[in-house]
Amino acid sequence: MSDLTTVARPYAKAAFDFAVEQGALQEWQDMLAFAAQVADDATMQTFLKGAVSRDKATQLFLSVCGEQLNEKGQNFIKVLAANQRLNALPAILEKFSELRADHDNEVSVDVTSASELSSEQQAKLSTALEKRLARKVKLNCSVNPDLMGGLYIQAGDTVIDGTLKSQLSKLAHSLQS
Repeated sequence: MSDLTTVARPYAKAAFDFAVEQGALQEWQDMLAFAAQVADDATMQTFLKGAVSRDKATQLFLSVCGEQLNEKGQNFIKVLAANQRLNALPAILEKFSELRADHDNEVSVDVTSASELSSEQQAKLSTALEKRLARKVKLNCSVNPDLMGGLYIQAGDTVIDGTLKSQLSKLAHSLQS
């Protein structure tokens, strides 16, 4: 996957820069999301891997995408196809989304808790994280009963492990030392 990430970065940056220039970030996000889903389809992957000629595969890809892509989006797909990079579309979407979040000064935060967080708890947590991270926060909450209690928070490279399981582990380790 790291190879696709390396391949995806310049394409995502080019698409992002163009979208910013045109004031069409959401439109490009939507087009890339749709094209990435098409590229992820097992049947489409068969065609892209050489079951038919590259030109026919490109035409099939564009016909499946149909009106979901504007003229510039279709040109972008043609460039990817000419360079045999249509399989990188999901990674391109991921990098584009990261660039957009940076541009919008947002961060996606994964929060894992032992039990479901109420909307009030989520609001308080979101406010506290916005202060700490100095960015708008989008929470992605999930539940893992194995944590016993507390929260495990991950925002990019920043990890806050406030789970009861982690605290007990640290206590056990310090008692053994």
